[in-house]
Amino acid sequence: MAIEKLDHYGISCEQGFLCAYDAGKVALPEYWSDGARAAMQLPQWLPTGEVRRHLSGSLPDPATLQVDALSEAQARMAMVHYSFMVQAWVWGEETPSARVPAALAVPTVALADRLGQQPLLPYSGYVLDNWTLIDRDAPVSLDNIAMIQNFLSGQDEAWFVLIHVAIEARAGEALALMKPIVEAIEDHDADSAARYLESMAAVWRDINQIFDRMPERCDPYVYFRRVRPYIHGWKDNPGLPDGVVYEGVDRYAGHGQVFRGQTGSQSSIVPTMDALLGVGHAGDPLRTYLDELHHYRPPGHRQFIEDVRASSRLREFAKSQRHTALINAYNANVQGVADFRAKHLEYAATYINKQGKTANGNHTDVGTGGTPFMRYLKKHRNETRANLLVA
Repeated sequence: MAIEKLDHYGISCEQGFLCAYDAGKVALPEYWSDGARAAMQLPQWLPTGEVRRHLSGSLPDPATLQVDALSEAQARMAMVHYSFMVQAWVWGEETPSARVPAALAVPTVALADRLGQQPLLPYSGYVLDNWTLIDRDAPVSLDNIAMIQNFLSGQDEAWFVLIHVAIEARAGEALALMKPIVEAIEDHDADSAARYLESMAAVWRDINQIFDRMPERCDPYVYFRRVRPYIHGWKDNPGLPDGVVYEGVDRYAGHGQVFRGQTGSQSSIVPTMDALLGVGHAGDPLRTYLDELHHYRPPGHRQFIEDVRASSRLREFAKSQRHTALINAYNANVQGVADFRAKHLEYAATYINKQGKTANGNHTDVGTGGTPFMRYLKKHRNETRANLLVA
């Protein structure tokens, strides 16, 4: 199994798993743009408590929407808008809605089918395809990006998403190094493999510095009460025990459907690093959940992870070499991923677990994807650290 060039998977060195274009420059055809305009009104409609009434009078007839006529970029931008509206319809009023009307359900399912994903808000719609450059002659960085589609809008919501956008962009250089690392191993070139891994470790230092900035402009209280409620899914969610009915979608035959909610665990960065480094996790509910989330990623990103996993013999190679620089560089990357997981655990405690206790007297231990997380995040962090090699 060989790793192809990044563009084969829809990935780039400059922008990583982010869409390779500036999503803010994508123009939608007439009827799709009517839907997009409705979606962009969510920050005005959600505070009214009657977002469903406003959406009902603003959506185009799904019979006018031809998914096949859209380019890839247009389909992804339309999915951003429609998946946000689905989430707002389900979670945007005091009582969750167990039914999504055909005007939302039919185009969202069609777009999800076209993109090989699920018919609700995915990480790709929330983050990867939902950003634009402020200065289009400057690179993707926290001081030059804006969120396109919002629920309520505001600094905390935007910062939460844009931190992820900046991380995804910075990770591109690490992704671009994976093919050269695998090829160096095939050539038994430990010196080159070590140099590439040293460069990759520098990327991880930058990624972790970006991740450290989350608290600067995203407050845990605001996140828990004004950002998080809209990104839940409807699998293992007690608020929607029978799932959600997608009206007008023939193949669902009126039966409730259950899907996982949007979560940063749908990002492909850490799974790709695990695949490269040979980091494994013993069976537990979080691993089962993460394996399930693999199918929520864009198909090209799934294929990249699978190709890296099938191609990489890095851990075995590093263990077999008496090459201090190679082992140290390998360990630096393992530690970088472990540090990222440790920060994720810290944020889960601060932004979710503690806020849940403040809100209702109980520590919240369920993520937006619908699975317990605290104990297993600790376990996965520790399992990552356990892969450090002795020089």
